Amino acid sequence: MQRLTTFTGIAGFAAVAFGAFGAHGLEGRLSPEGEDWWTTATLYALVHAAAALAIALAPQHSPAPRKAGWAFLIGIVIFSGSLYAMALGAPRILGTLTPIGGVSFLTGWALVVWHGAQRS
Repeated sequence: MQRLTTFTGIAGFAAVAFGAFGAHGLEGRLSPEGEDWWTTATLYALVHAAAALAIALAPQHSPAPRKAGWAFLIGIVIFSGSLYAMALGAPRILGTLTPIGGVSFLTGWALVVWHGAQRS
């Protein structure tokens, strides 16, 4: 659980740093589409870092929540990472990776639902 907490902290820190960099360091340098990608990447990274942190800090009675937290972190890297890269000019082919990150987010949320249903 300690590793999940550590990587969640890194993800949250990075999301805030990337958000600030996008708002200040890249102001006027991104296309409107690139700005949208940057904003979406940051929003999803922050939301899922917070969700992963909640999981990391909660008492654990099964591996499902931990798996959800790791799915969220994998989603941040793939989903947000591909959007950040494209916003900075990487080939649009990276956009084919973005849905994989989205599926990772969905997997994490499905594991949260499954864990909650098991405990009811």
